[in-house]
Amino acid sequence: MTTSLRIVVGDDQPLTLEGVAHVLREAGFDVVATARDAVDLVRKARAHKPDVVVTDIQMPPDNTDDGLRAAQTIRHELPDIGVLVLSQYLEARYALDLVGDRAGGVGYLLKHRVGDLAILTDAVRRVAHGGSALDPDVVQQMVGRRRRDDPIDQLTPKEREVLGLMAEGRSNQGIAEHLVVTVAAVERHITAIFNKLDLRRTAEDQRRVLAVLQYLRR
Repeated sequence: MTTSLRIVVGDDQPLTLEGVAHVLREAGFDVVATARDAVDLVRKARAHKPDVVVTDIQMPPDNTDDGLRAAQTIRHELPDIGVLVLSQYLEARYALDLVGDRAGGVGYLLKHRVGDLAILTDAVRRVAHGGSALDPDVVQQMVGRRRRDDPIDQLTPKEREVLGLMAEGRSNQGIAEHLVVTVAAVERHITAIFNKLDLRRTAEDQRRVLAVLQYLRR
C-alpha cells in the first residue's frame, strides 16, 4: 500500500519541491517533510526516518552536488531508507557514486521522467522495498564504456539486454513483459548470466545485485 510509505522530499526550487511533494501526496504517499538544502535534508531524514528520500542533486549550501552527497550520507548512516535522486543531468558518474557498492534501495531518474506519474511512483516503490530504479538513459551511458577482458562480453546480446533491464530495477515479470517472453525464459537467461559471471555461490537477490554492479562498472 502506498499509504504506508513515508517520504521526505528535497529540492531548492520551491515550485519543483512543492510540485513533487504534491504529486506524491496525490498518488497516496505520506510526504512527512520537505527540505530546501542538503543539511536540512539529512537532518530531516535522521529525524523522520522515512521509507524514501527523494532529492535533487544540486542544492545549497554549495549549489553543486550537495543533494547527491546528502543522499550518500543518508545511504551510509540510514541504510534502511531508500534514496531516489532526480537530476537534469545525464551523468553516469553521479549514478555510480550514488550506487556505490550497494545497488539496492537506490534510484536515479532524469527530471524529465518526473512528469510521468507512473514512472515516478514506480521508482519510489522500488527503492522503498530495497530495489533499484536507474534511468534507462543513464544505464545505457554507463554501459557504453568498454574495458578489455570484460566478462560481460561473454554474454549474448539477449542476456545483456536482460541484465540491462535488471539494472533498471525490473523484476523477472517486468522483464518478461518488456521483452514479450515468458518468465521461464527470463529465468533461463538470468541463470546463464550468473554462470558466465561466476556468481554461483550466493543467494538469488545478492547475485542480482552483484551482476548489476559488474554490469554498471564495466
